[in-house]
Amino acid sequence: MKAFQELSKEELLALREQLTAEYEDAKGKGLKLDMSRGKPAVAQLDMGNEFLDALNSQSLLKAEDGTDVRNYGMMDGIPEAKKLMGDIMGVPAENVIVCGNASLTIMYDTVSRSMTHGVLGSTPWCKLDSVKFLCPVPGYDRHFAITQHFGIEMITVPMTPQGPDMDLVEELVAEDDSIKGIWCVPKYSNPQGYTYSEETVKRFANLKPAAKDFRIFWDNAYAVHHLYEDRQDELADILGLCAEAGNPDMVYEFCSTSKISYAGGGISAVAASKANLDELKKSMTIQTIGHDKVNQLRHVRYFKDIDGIREHMKKHAAWMRPKFEAVLRVLDEEMGGLGIGQWTRPNGGYFISFDAMEGCAKAIVARCKEAGVVLTGAGATFPYGKDPKDSNIRIAPSFPTPEDMAMATDLFVLCVKLVSVEKLLEQK
Repeated sequence: MKAFQELSKEELLALREQLTAEYEDAKGKGLKLDMSRGKPAVAQLDMGNEFLDALNSQSLLKAEDGTDVRNYGMMDGIPEAKKLMGDIMGVPAENVIVCGNASLTIMYDTVSRSMTHGVLGSTPWCKLDSVKFLCPVPGYDRHFAITQHFGIEMITVPMTPQGPDMDLVEELVAEDDSIKGIWCVPKYSNPQGYTYSEETVKRFANLKPAAKDFRIFWDNAYAVHHLYEDRQDELADILGLCAEAGNPDMVYEFCSTSKISYAGGGISAVAASKANLDELKKSMTIQTIGHDKVNQLRHVRYFKDIDGIREHMKKHAAWMRPKFEAVLRVLDEEMGGLGIGQWTRPNGGYFISFDAMEGCAKAIVARCKEAGVVLTGAGATFPYGKDPKDSNIRIAPSFPTPEDMAMATDLFVLCVKLVSVEKLLEQK
């Protein structure tokens, strides 16, 4: 079929009539499918049920250094958990603090602490006239929600397949000392699935920000979340590169096992320089007497080491891969060459990013919802929920079954076609 833009008004009218009939038929099927968030499927959670048996009442409940994990203490995590989380991120255990079940909590606390107490002796952000963050877009809605919650102004930076537009990042941080941070999902990014190139990571490490309290918030959420054995993206070590560049304090790196063990019962960690970790510990000693060390020990006893993590993630990949491929197959077969959308083909992570014709995303999401398929809200991948082109849609294939995913994608394609035809008719 020709690209939709090449169709005459009469052809578009006929196509709209056909697509409208198909859409009404689809609405009658009573679909109830959710592609809105990157939740692990029940089958993925079941893969780790033996994890619950890693400790029992007969287990030796002591860390390798003799610490009784049932008691107070060891605020920064038991040694073997620090090593496990460090290996996931590719950093030394000495640079790691292990926390609770969600890395989002650490990120929130880090921004909050910067607001109220400043960063390594700098003026608390709440006492400044202006505080800004750079936000690569499309990006992760919960990152943007944190900065919006604290009243921090967000400045968008376009993403490329190699990472954020570093020319723009370098220019902005060098000239404006009110820019205090940047959000990054550097590996299998949310939502495009891009991995920052080695050059991009080196340019991050060599930034020369005007603000000495500028920090890179490096959310390495998908460090081990590959879809394929034979094509896995590699990410350079930002912590080591920052140290080499003379900027050891410029980065906080975060990760968790939320999509490795249990989404609601994992462990999280932050990696940073000694100075940054020492400052974080000052607040933590007031905030908590310690995180769940029993859960930390459970993780280490079950996974044992990074090789155990990798083997477990192969099971996740075997479940996720057919669903990603089902989505891409339908998109390729039904919309390839039609000129009404572009989509990413990630090697890992949890999302596929779809860009519709400008001005169509909200209408597509609404059409899908009306017919029983819930997508992430249009605009969610941009600060303040405002996509200036109204084109980006995040597809989350993880939760539905492969069969449901194919059905949902069929409906999604139908809605894209119908909304695109209507948009083109408006322009005729």
